[in-house]
Amino acid sequence: MPITLRPVTEQDLPLLTGGESPFDDFGPRPPLSEVPPPALHEGGALAVWDDENDTLLGEVSWIWQQRGPTSDSRNPMIGIWLRPQARGRSAGTQAQRATIDLFFRHTSVNRVEASTDVENLAEQRALEKAGFTREGTVRGSQWRDGAYHDCYLYSVLRAEWTGRTPGSAKVG
Repeated sequence: MPITLRPVTEQDLPLLTGGESPFDDFGPRPPLSEVPPPALHEGGALAVWDDENDTLLGEVSWIWQQRGPTSDSRNPMIGIWLRPQARGRSAGTQAQRATIDLFFRHTSVNRVEASTDVENLAEQRALEKAGFTREGTVRGSQWRDGAYHDCYLYSVLRAEWTGRTPGSAKVG
């Protein structure tokens, strides 16, 4: 399934609601609103679009983490949410590969991170297929469904990514 990452539009917002899996309940959140295309050096999100069926599949997003006092210690933490009908069809893996590639091609970061609930086996498989390595457990780090949950932390380093083929996803 060929996919494209593109800016989120106002028409996408009603479809990006979450709540269909046990890993979607993060409690009340501010309403979604149309935002301009994100700059990679800020937090942001891109829509995951199915080119064959002309359908919105979900979104990939990122926030920034800083592990030291200098800006060279900043790295993006990516996340993904897919609509139920898009899950299990490689769209998540493709979108995550394309996002990793965006950061390594257009920024100077040395690492891209992701994390997922220790019980979210599907996302663990998708992250590993996308090129991430599991680094360890981050205990009690995610508030979801009324309680704190453990997550696995994943990363891919620039040196590991160099020379890889990011996949067939386009950025539009």
